[in-house]
Amino acid sequence: MDLRRLSSFLAVVEEGHFGRAAARLFLSPAAVTGHVQQLEREFGTRLLERGRGTVVPTAAGRRLVSHARTLLAAVNAAVEDVSEVALGSGPAARGLRVGVMGHGSGEVTPAAVNAFRRARPEVELRLVQLNFTEHCSALREGRVDVAFVRPAFEAEDIEVDVLTTERRIVAVSAGSVYADAQREGLRVADVLDLPYLRLPSHTPRPFTDYLYFDAGERRAPDCALTPQDVLTSVAAGRGAGSGLASFARYYPWPGAVYVPVLDAAPAHSVLATRAGDPHPEVRIFRALTVALAREMAPFTERGPGPEPGLE
Repeated sequence: MDLRRLSSFLAVVEEGHFGRAAARLFLSPAAVTGHVQQLEREFGTRLLERGRGTVVPTAAGRRLVSHARTLLAAVNAAVEDVSEVALGSGPAARGLRVGVMGHGSGEVTPAAVNAFRRARPEVELRLVQLNFTEHCSALREGRVDVAFVRPAFEAEDIEVDVLTTERRIVAVSAGSVYADAQREGLRVADVLDLPYLRLPSHTPRPFTDYLYFDAGERRAPDCALTPQDVLTSVAAGRGAGSGLASFARYYPWPGAVYVPVLDAAPAHSVLATRAGDPHPEVRIFRALTVALAREMAPFTERGPGPEPGLE
């Protein structure tokens, strides 16, 4: 498949117009149109609706958009990598250490790891489990090269790419008075004073604000560093936890019930890297992960919630 054709197709989709796409790519409109037509012949189906007004992708075109972004991101990273080696300016080859807090960014995490292993089979990749206190410290201390953490945060020395945007949930004991709200959901006002598990004093502020919904002062007797710590205490009726909707998919736990919080602001999982890290493995992993997150967004955003019409 000609990558120039993919680039033209993606530019038309993003600009919604053949002329603007051509100007962005420094090509003639005829060349861009030709590239799209050649792609449509290759696939044997129409990829763009060319009616009056904005050009929009067909169902097949929408499917191709996600693949095109992934392919082009990987190619761009590979070109930079090879060019650095050819010019003698690239850093020495090294393995890649991937930090993962809990379940990371859900299905995006294993997809990114597997995509990197296929793209860079010669690079050793090691997974490092992170606890709730290690948003930035593992990166700053050089223990990992990239990190799947939550929620989104800002730091001058860390770059953050948002991968998933998800509904918030609370985890309560099956014996809790709130367990029956599993289908219809609760409001933030209902859950502020739940006895959430305590966190170590050195836990970064973004995570404590996230866990406690920026408010609420009641705390459970137990301290938690991992999802397993949270759920062990929750199932025993010793406290409550909160998280992203995907938490419920990854941690079905006897005695624990997940309840959606209907009016809480959605939260994000992110990929964090050291700002300006020059190593090609980091750039390639980051490019692949961001592209895959876009492709998988419709799947990763699903989660527990009320039936249609109940909100």
